[in-house]
Amino acid sequence: MKISYQWIKQYLETSLTPDEMSVVLTSIGLEVEGMESYCALPGGLAGYVIGEVLTCVDHPNSDHLHLTTVSTGGEEPLHIVCGAPNVAAGQKVVVATIGAVVYMKDGSFEIKRSKIRGEVSEGMLCAEDELGLGNGHDGIMVLSPDAVPGTPAADYFHIEQDCIFEIGLTPNRVDAASHYGVARDLAAWLKAHDRPYRLSLPSVDGFSVDDESRPMPVTVENPTACPRYTGVTISGVRIAPSPEWLQRRLSSIGLRPINNVVDITNFVLQEVCQPLHAFDADKIKGGQVIVKTLPEGTRFTTLDEVERKLSAEDLMICNTEEGMCIGGVFGGVGSGITDGTVNVFLESALFNPVWIRKTAKRHGLNTDASFRFERGVDPNITLYALKRAALLIREIAGGRISSQIVDVCSRTAEPFPVTLNYARMDRLIGEQLPRPTVRKILEGLEIGIASENENELQLLVPPYRVDVQREADVIEDILRIYGYNNVHMGMRVNSTLSTSAKPDARRVQNTISDYLSANGFNEMMSNSLTALSYYAEGTTFPDSRTVKILNPLTQDLGCLRQTLLFGGLEAIAYNINRKNSSLRLYEFGNCYALDAEQPGQALPGYTEQKHLALFATGDKAQRNWKTPAEPIDFYFLKGYVERLIQRLGLPQRMLHLEEMAASDILSEGLLYKARKEPLVCVGVVQPALARRFDIKAPVYYADFNWTLVLQLLASHQIVYQELPKYPEVRRDLALVLRQDVHFDQIRQIAFRTENRLLRSINLFDVFSDRKLGEGKKSYAISFVLRDDEKTLTDGQIDHVMQRLAAAFEKEAGAQIRD
Repeated sequence: MKISYQWIKQYLETSLTPDEMSVVLTSIGLEVEGMESYCALPGGLAGYVIGEVLTCVDHPNSDHLHLTTVSTGGEEPLHIVCGAPNVAAGQKVVVATIGAVVYMKDGSFEIKRSKIRGEVSEGMLCAEDELGLGNGHDGIMVLSPDAVPGTPAADYFHIEQDCIFEIGLTPNRVDAASHYGVARDLAAWLKAHDRPYRLSLPSVDGFSVDDESRPMPVTVENPTACPRYTGVTISGVRIAPSPEWLQRRLSSIGLRPINNVVDITNFVLQEVCQPLHAFDADKIKGGQVIVKTLPEGTRFTTLDEVERKLSAEDLMICNTEEGMCIGGVFGGVGSGITDGTVNVFLESALFNPVWIRKTAKRHGLNTDASFRFERGVDPNITLYALKRAALLIREIAGGRISSQIVDVCSRTAEPFPVTLNYARMDRLIGEQLPRPTVRKILEGLEIGIASENENELQLLVPPYRVDVQREADVIEDILRIYGYNNVHMGMRVNSTLSTSAKPDARRVQNTISDYLSANGFNEMMSNSLTALSYYAEGTTFPDSRTVKILNPLTQDLGCLRQTLLFGGLEAIAYNINRKNSSLRLYEFGNCYALDAEQPGQALPGYTEQKHLALFATGDKAQRNWKTPAEPIDFYFLKGYVERLIQRLGLPQRMLHLEEMAASDILSEGLLYKARKEPLVCVGVVQPALARRFDIKAPVYYADFNWTLVLQLLASHQIVYQELPKYPEVRRDLALVLRQDVHFDQIRQIAFRTENRLLRSINLFDVFSDRKLGEGKKSYAISFVLRDDEKTLTDGQIDHVMQRLAAAFEKEAGAQIRD
């Protein structure tokens, strides 16, 4: 939010400089994120001074130039060549001295010492357009004879130098979303710190009704959505550009001046945080204003010329035939102020924040009015703002106030009662504040004291402080005005011993992230909001399980993701389109689903699980003269999956491996299960799905159920032991198996058969040939045996291998090859 220093000083008389004010604003919670100088005239007339033409003669080498000597208050006059036809000795003029920058409509240039037709020129005598003070260029600007040479032109013309603060306004501080609101907060600080100040709002005592020729009845059919509606009619106005002071105020904070009436409504909004709306009174059909809702699906065209379908819960400002404005959000195209407007109906209302927030979200609108209404404006400023704007319109645009003020008010706004206990305040702040200081701060914050005793105060918080309704809120307000930096920091440090749950989820995630990053993977982050179209025809992730957003910003952000897959494919497509086709990516993120009601869920009917996704596509390494191109394949990513399982410390015997059938997302793959639950799947993304993202190369994808990983780590204990004293023994077997028998089955049979001496099992060769028989294959498997208590004998080793061979023959139908 932009706030003008000079504008604040219209309401707050203070000696604070812009830099000092910036520090104070930040200390009281209105953080200044940036400051910039502003002047209505480009350059602020820097380098321009008032001069007196001492002599003026014709240029010897020109028929239209003149040689002048000009006094600018220095010891020596300046020699200036001037081409203006009206220049003459004795004139008071504006001089652009050497180094000054002249701003013109088509650009700017710097004044330099130069020779013109052989004569030295040390400056320039300026016309109106060269100063930015008008459009005249017929001759130089001649000033009043009492102008003093040497006076800076900025001082002579009273050019205002301003400083614009960029304030990072927090959502709860709508009371400071105006210049008077900021001035009011500064005044509280000045009062608490015994600094002189004077705070005042422009008076509206001069408001009076000129006649009652154009009454405008108002009916509020929905007082819940509109607790208060005020309005007045002003007749005979003249729509024209705003005066220079008003345009300057709006331009200084980045608002574009439009016309005098519209600019006045914007000015009052920025002044006191009360949105106003001006209607062309002649376009209000039936001569009546009705505040109500319209039927669902009613079409309405707003000021941006967009036709919108209204909800039955959109509050509308209507005439007797149609809607004119979405109340508190956006005006309509057919009832606003135009150059031909003569009669104006001015609205100042109080709208329900919840209604405004929902309507603005529903239509994707974020206006200055909705920004303030949806946070809660001062319910007692409505009438003041209406009178203030009406007086300004009458002063600037002419016209007559031609109706009594209509004020439809369903309820009055009373102060919030809050009890402030001194003991609790001291405990929260950490020290005891002087009680007179507390009362002074409360008075500066306009918080009334209804009653008090030695232990507590009964307070009345003004209605415009919608964020201060509890004792803790009042204490926070007192502390920010008192100054956080003024709270004494003692030398004593208190500490509390705490233990972290096993496992340390952050540490585990960082460990795996470091491992993947060290192995050439890049971490990515995608939006948890994704497109509904990804799940429209899905079976693995069906539309019925999608958590949909009620009021999505766009259709591409219409639901919460069920999987990290689509975000990864978007990232791969983005990189491929930028000639980066060899990719290894990983992402940690939450996935969401609409599920049957489950006991223990924080939100019944919904599930949220954390996942880790891996993506790989392109080549294994960058090709060069020594390294040929070698595409990434399924086993490349499978290897990383198993290394991650090993890095997590999960034993292989805990896992069960299954082959996955083809689905709508994977054409083939493997599924690792733990406790009969899917732990990780790895496979090849369906080519048809990849083509939807314009990806032609194979994409390999793995997905860890990270929530289950952490649960397994919580119950699994890693035991450290000394290195074995006795040697390991390796024996190999060649098994002829059916094609449908997988290595995981062989591994499980082996460990079931011998779980004491068998340490590891490894498949080191796979062989297929018709000589083996139809539908047969050969596995060459190594077995590592070790006894931690003694050296194994040949007899023991042979006995174990015979038992293993017999188990393979019986349970897997294997044949032992010689």
